[in-house]
Amino acid sequence: MQAQLRPVPQHHAQPYNQPPFQPAWWLRHAHLQTIFAKYLSPKQRLKTDVEMFNLADGDELQLNWLHCETATADTPLLVLLHGLAGDINSHYIQAMLAQCRELNWSAVLLHFRGCNGKPNKLPRAYHSGDTADAALVINEIKRRYPNRPLVAVGYSLGGNVLLKYCGEQAAANPLAAAIAVCPPLSLSACAKRINTGSSKLYQRYLLGRLKRSTLLKLQQFTDFPLPLTPEQVQGFASIEQFDEHFTAPIHGFKNAQDYYQRASGKAFLKHIQIPTLIIHAKDDPFLSDEVIPSPAELSQHVQYELTHGGGHVGFVYGSPLKPQFWLNQRIPAFIKQQLNL
Repeated sequence: MQAQLRPVPQHHAQPYNQPPFQPAWWLRHAHLQTIFAKYLSPKQRLKTDVEMFNLADGDELQLNWLHCETATADTPLLVLLHGLAGDINSHYIQAMLAQCRELNWSAVLLHFRGCNGKPNKLPRAYHSGDTADAALVINEIKRRYPNRPLVAVGYSLGGNVLLKYCGEQAAANPLAAAIAVCPPLSLSACAKRINTGSSKLYQRYLLGRLKRSTLLKLQQFTDFPLPLTPEQVQGFASIEQFDEHFTAPIHGFKNAQDYYQRASGKAFLKHIQIPTLIIHAKDDPFLSDEVIPSPAELSQHVQYELTHGGGHVGFVYGSPLKPQFWLNQRIPAFIKQQLNL
């Protein structure tokens, strides 16, 4: 069962030179787009420089830097935010890093807490509305590179974090532009969507990764602040249950619905004051049609693009022998347009 996102009025979209996305004829189904994008992406991992970024509460984040030796004051520096349970190995991150290398742009991936392959130092983790860590990192990057144009690109959960951050910052935003790919802007609706039909396949995969990281935390902290047992964690049957019993209470929310309401990025879109691109696919199997903003919910600085196909962070076109990834062209095209490159 595919998601069928409802259309949105297009008068907020700006014209651009890239052709609209058309799925590959051999990958027209949303699930094929979502799944095969991972396996069709180049497998060569780019070498990056690792930095452990210390936080005031005693925790740390891992930053992976792709430096450009020929960078000038005009060279873009991209800040990448991954999705739920993502990391440096995520296919969309590797694809964007490869594109940056080809364009001689710099980039840095911000790993959310505990997403770099090792448990973080505190019982807490990260969540879809966790903008404080991103704000610290972006401010530090701006301090180090005051004259470089900073552009952030967020995928899925990272896209929601980015849009919420941009709304919170409003006119004080240090970013020059922002791009959000497949952000779950209505978290409650998306939690229900991924718990229905064939989308449960993705929920099972993501939930398995969340359970493993949480079980490691229970072993790591003998005085874990929540009354959770390994058996309870193993028994979680949905993302919503996980959020109800772990994500919400460990991060100070009353319950899952309180978390979803306060962390969803949709309410922050009208406050964004920098050029921002949001990309959704109508057939995204992760997302409910409630993620689609109405014109009244969009700031004049936000450009919204809804493609007919693409799945969740897929957007593959071309032939079976030479697949192409539309995001690799669309994202740089938007950046070049906004920065006059």
